[in-house]
Amino acid sequence: MHGKFKQAALAALLMLSWIAGGAGPSMASEFRASVAETVVKTKAGSLVGAVDDGVYQYLGVPYAQAKRFMPPTEVKPWEGIRPAVTYGENCFIPMMRSVAGDELFNPHRYMPMSEDCQFLNVWTPGINDGKKRPVMVWIHGGGFTNGSGIELTSYDGHNLSKKGDVVVVTLNHRLNVLGFLDLSAYGEKYKHSGNASVADMVAALKWINQNIEAFGGDAQNVTIFGQSGGGYKVRALMGTPSAKGLFHKAIVQSGSRVSSVTDQQSSRKVAELTLANLGLTGEQVDKLADVDYYTLLAAAEKALKDAPAQGAKDARWAPVQDGDYIPENPVGEKWVNQAKDIPLMVGNVLNEFETVITKKVGDLVSDNKNGWSDDKARSKLAERFSEKAEAVAATFKAAYPEKRLADAYFIDTRFRPGSIRDLDLKAKQSGAPVYSYMFTFESPVLDGVAMAWHCAEIPYVFANAALVKTATGGGADALALSDKMSEAWVNFARDGKPSAKGLPDWPAYTSNSGATMIFDVQSRVASDPDRKLMQAAGAL
Repeated sequence: MHGKFKQAALAALLMLSWIAGGAGPSMASEFRASVAETVVKTKAGSLVGAVDDGVYQYLGVPYAQAKRFMPPTEVKPWEGIRPAVTYGENCFIPMMRSVAGDELFNPHRYMPMSEDCQFLNVWTPGINDGKKRPVMVWIHGGGFTNGSGIELTSYDGHNLSKKGDVVVVTLNHRLNVLGFLDLSAYGEKYKHSGNASVADMVAALKWINQNIEAFGGDAQNVTIFGQSGGGYKVRALMGTPSAKGLFHKAIVQSGSRVSSVTDQQSSRKVAELTLANLGLTGEQVDKLADVDYYTLLAAAEKALKDAPAQGAKDARWAPVQDGDYIPENPVGEKWVNQAKDIPLMVGNVLNEFETVITKKVGDLVSDNKNGWSDDKARSKLAERFSEKAEAVAATFKAAYPEKRLADAYFIDTRFRPGSIRDLDLKAKQSGAPVYSYMFTFESPVLDGVAMAWHCAEIPYVFANAALVKTATGGGADALALSDKMSEAWVNFARDGKPSAKGLPDWPAYTSNSGATMIFDVQSRVASDPDRKLMQAAGAL
């Protein structure tokens, strides 16, 4: 299917203006898509992309193909020159809606959906030039259920590529029931169906390894980075043998809250109930290939709900620890040996799901915490933390003296404990260093009610603070922080040490020092700022 050019010429032309306008540079810059200027040759055939404001972009590039529940295979070669000027289809998701919070703060974009979703996008400052630029591969969020490589506007790779002289890659892969239904109990054919999503990501990394040189990238200097569900996937890939050697550094952003894998007993129970919900027996498993996606999804979602009552300990969509494709938990009681020599960054945002993600924006606006007196803040802390309120207040002010007492009410207690665990375990593993950060910058939009919410750091990492002003405000402080954070990510990708002009020296994290970069208007390094706070809140 991927060998056929599915984009109609008219649709491609209509999309060009939207893509050019949304890529970040001024609309006055010339957008050129020309066989004479923008052709690259990949293993499967030639691509014509576009160049805008000094950055080449190749969108909707097929990196693999796969039948339902089957492992991905290499793309069938094509003849001639394939246009790579529009994004490819996203994987089917349960609902076409915002999946990461209010659109004001996390503006989204959606494309047509398909099971044939193995597409990636490349941004690079140069092609066919023999340069070996660091390659930064973004793994999207949305848990293991939703999302795509272009879902958030802030995922756009143009500005990061231009600013850092790096090759940026974003990708789509199979999700939910398509990516994780574990049919391994029904024959060798389906042995790895529970890890089809992970296999897609490995296939994308293999494609990068084989082709990125033509895009000016260094196949021996690849960094994977992802946020939320993307962070979980990064951790999963660090323990996937088939991914070994395909990337060399890793960044986990707000992606340590839960395990990156589920147990096979649970995953097989979900598959068993899914078949039963469709009126199928194990001998009829092949019929699943022809079931309508939404019918299949409904049967599987019901199975997820019913499985715990039938002995499933961890019924959810996630990579399957099957003893084979993923032999062990990448980070359980320890990080797997495969992760030993991979430099790692792990971090969070201060408030995660305590603001606009789960609370009504209108309520936050009408009772803005920035207008609370200290007495009201103490009263609110008592509401949330009961007898722990005084300890939370004291440890919060010790950790974040620049913040208001009211801010303590909105601290995240679900995500940071997992990050501390991952950091401690990686620091104990003799090998590559690990770095810790906390993003605390408060966007001025709507008078600061969103604070540092889940996904808040992404525009800054991608050098896109000016692109999504509804999220960042686009002011001087936001732009300055965006410069520093994107440079720190780029330098980590370049040589394994995060650093940037205007930032203090960022030491590696150790269990003794707990060195953590606090990203804010005035960024600073703190010593283990969150451990006592999480302990005081009863979260650690």
